[in-house]
Amino acid sequence: MSLKKSLFIVILILLIDQLSKIYIKTHFVLGESIEVFNWFKILFIENEGAAWGTKLSDILPISDKAGKLVLTIFRLFAIVGIGYWLWDNIKKNASKTLIIAVSLIFAGALGNILDSVFYGVIFNDSYSQVATMFAAEPYGSIFHGKVVDMLYFPMIDTVWPEWVPMVGGNTFRFFEPVFNIADMAISTGVGILIVFNKKAFGDPSNEAKMNKSDQE
Repeated sequence: MSLKKSLFIVILILLIDQLSKIYIKTHFVLGESIEVFNWFKILFIENEGAAWGTKLSDILPISDKAGKLVLTIFRLFAIVGIGYWLWDNIKKNASKTLIIAVSLIFAGALGNILDSVFYGVIFNDSYSQVATMFAAEPYGSIFHGKVVDMLYFPMIDTVWPEWVPMVGGNTFRFFEPVFNIADMAISTGVGILIVFNKKAFGDPSNEAKMNKSDQE
C-alpha cells in the first residue's frame, strides 16, 4: 500500500474528526444532547483525561493541571512512535491490512492530540454558553486542552429488577461511554489488528494471493 493512500486515510479521518468536534463545540452547550434515535444521541461532553475520562491525578499525587500536561506530552511521544511505525511499514511494503490498521490508529491518536494541545488556546469554555472559536479569552493554555466527545449509544437504558442481588433497582445502561470519530478510528484499527492478526503481520504476498482468490 502506497504512502499516498495511507495519507488519504489519515487526512480523511482527521477532517471528519476535527470538523465534527468544531461543529459540536461551536453549536452545543456542555452537556447538551440531541436524540437521533432512541439508541443513539449526540451528547456534548469534554474529556480532560485518558480513556474513559481517567486522570493521572486520580492515580498519582499530582495536580490535575500537572497530570494533564504529563498526559499530553506522553501522547505526543506516542504519536511520534505510531507515525514512525506507519512510515516503516510502508517503507518495508508491509501488508495492506497492517498499513490500513496503523493508519487508522495514527489518525485517531493525532485527532485527539490536536484537542489536547490546541483547543485550550482556541476556544473559550462551554459552560452555560456556546463556545467561540479563536476566542479573546480561551479556557486554557497550550497542552491543556480538553478532548471533545459527542457520540453516545445508550442501546439499553433500563433498571435492574429489584430481585437481582447487589444491583436491584439500579440503572443499567449499555453502551455508556461517550466518544468521538478519532476514538472510533483507534478502536477500529486495534480491532483489525486483533481479528486479522495473521493477515496483518503475515507475508504481504500471501495477502495478495488471498485477495486474488477471493475475487475469482
